[in-house]
Amino acid sequence: MNFDLIVIGSGPGGYVAAIRASQLGMNVAVVEKENLGGICLNWGCIPTKALLKSAQVYEYASHAAEYGVVATDVKPDFEKMISRSRGVADAMSKGIQFLFKKNKITVIEGFGKLKDNHTVTVSAADGAQTDYTAKHIILATGARSRELPNLKQDGVKVIGYRQALTLPKQPASMVVVGSGAIGSEFAYFYNAIGTKVTLVEYMPNIVPLEDEEVSKTLERAFKKAGITVKTQASVESVDTSGELCKVTIQTKKGTEEVEAEVVLSAVGITPNLEGIGIEELGIELEKGKVKVDEFYRTNVEGVCAIGDIVPGPALAHAASAEGIVCVEKIAGLDPQPVNYKNIPGCTYTTPEVSSVGMSEKAAVEAGYEIKVGKFPFTASGKATAAGNRDGFVKLIFDAKYGELLGAHMVGGNVTEMIAELVVARNLETTGHELIKSIHPHPTMSEAIMEAAAAAYGEAIHI
Repeated sequence: MNFDLIVIGSGPGGYVAAIRASQLGMNVAVVEKENLGGICLNWGCIPTKALLKSAQVYEYASHAAEYGVVATDVKPDFEKMISRSRGVADAMSKGIQFLFKKNKITVIEGFGKLKDNHTVTVSAADGAQTDYTAKHIILATGARSRELPNLKQDGVKVIGYRQALTLPKQPASMVVVGSGAIGSEFAYFYNAIGTKVTLVEYMPNIVPLEDEEVSKTLERAFKKAGITVKTQASVESVDTSGELCKVTIQTKKGTEEVEAEVVLSAVGITPNLEGIGIEELGIELEKGKVKVDEFYRTNVEGVCAIGDIVPGPALAHAASAEGIVCVEKIAGLDPQPVNYKNIPGCTYTTPEVSSVGMSEKAAVEAGYEIKVGKFPFTASGKATAAGNRDGFVKLIFDAKYGELLGAHMVGGNVTEMIAELVVARNLETTGHELIKSIHPHPTMSEAIMEAAAAAYGEAIHI
């Protein structure tokens, strides 16, 4: 065998799995057809956050007078924002190169395909093919922007997230289809720098996986910022023959037409399963994804799969956790399976959104008698001082045992606050234990303690 482990794909699932395997003494190779770090580092999580930071800085500068600062002739430089975003992505990709070198991981450039359960055929850019063998193979090929039949992407007028990160010029108008994390973040960014944005969502609420109160709060913030939000609506067709796209939208009130320079399709992702040897090896699929056990083993001995190509949330941090569990099991350790009920979700709009566990509606439907505590940031000294009082912290407890069933937040910096509640749930912390855990003042995070207190009728500041 050439290697103990070959990982196909170097995204947050693949590169983390490779590094952990190397730490455990394995001889590891990673096959990557494009950039180290995968979609997340190069075309997703990281460059989008760079753009969102640019938008936030522009918004701060535009409202500098409210903070006693004089700033004149403030305007966005779209090309420089895009350039900075690409620079941030490149720096992070180089960081993965350093980590691979540090951990003595072999990088094989090209497209990897399973030849058998211990062999990967790698096709290089020049067409040359080379076989590499390993005791174990992990598929971590990720996903791409999903295309709808009536919303075909041409990369110019109808685009996916990759083109949205590298547009040559700022569009005057844009229709964003889908209000999950990707759609909402791009809607916020482009609107913040002056593009006229229409956000179309098929479900009754934007960010539809979030608690309903959170969704409604974000929708109000979007509308206040000037975004046109259409829920319970669907794009029926897009006519790209003219200078502007003519977007036909079916809404609750009937059919209407919206014109825009660009249409961004953000309706989800499609796993990258084509051409990697799945069918030839008889690897079992389930609902379009690779079927695996709790340690990410497929039905074919020696072949595992992690990340966006397996069932579960398509999140970078979930893929990383899966990769670690997978290689630790391969190495003969006894890892705990990933707890999919305790994976946080974050949306980096303004205001931010974060959550973990059950929504209030889901907890009631599951038969729990619940206590709900909510603390608004209007009552937070830190939020008031920061000039951003939108949002709240909402905690849901099992009334019988005090277990924290779910946490839902919308507001400034809440994506940095959610980890406390992930740990609390992991440690089976009760509501009263949260109340008695002294939080520093003034901070945004003390709203967690206050929300827990509110659930038990002990809130001091509301």
